[in-house]
Amino acid sequence: MNQKLEHAALLAATLILALPNMAQAVESSGASFVAGLVPHQRPAGAPAISGFTPDAAWRARALTGVSAPVPASLRFLDDQGAWYTPFNHPGGPGYYDLRQWFSGAPQSTVKQGR
Repeated sequence: MNQKLEHAALLAATLILALPNMAQAVESSGASFVAGLVPHQRPAGAPAISGFTPDAAWRARALTGVSAPVPASLRFLDDQGAWYTPFNHPGGPGYYDLRQWFSGAPQSTVKQGR
């Protein structure tokens, strides 16, 4: 019980000493929060996508490892636009490479005696 009390006191002292210094560091560096003071408004000068037309190469990349016919659950790609999606980027290599991003050959999804 005494050790828990010591731990709590050490944590409280650390916070008391650290928080003012962190606030001062932010103020002196001129850094601001990402959302700013009006998070519902887009910052002036922020980049904006003016148009996006997916070409055949984009669609082929998004459908890497998916065999024809393309399942109906992937129709979201038709309306994906320029939004980020992890679906058209490689995932983990090796055993987790279900869509063959890293190797050309299909892999078994059966566990290999681990």
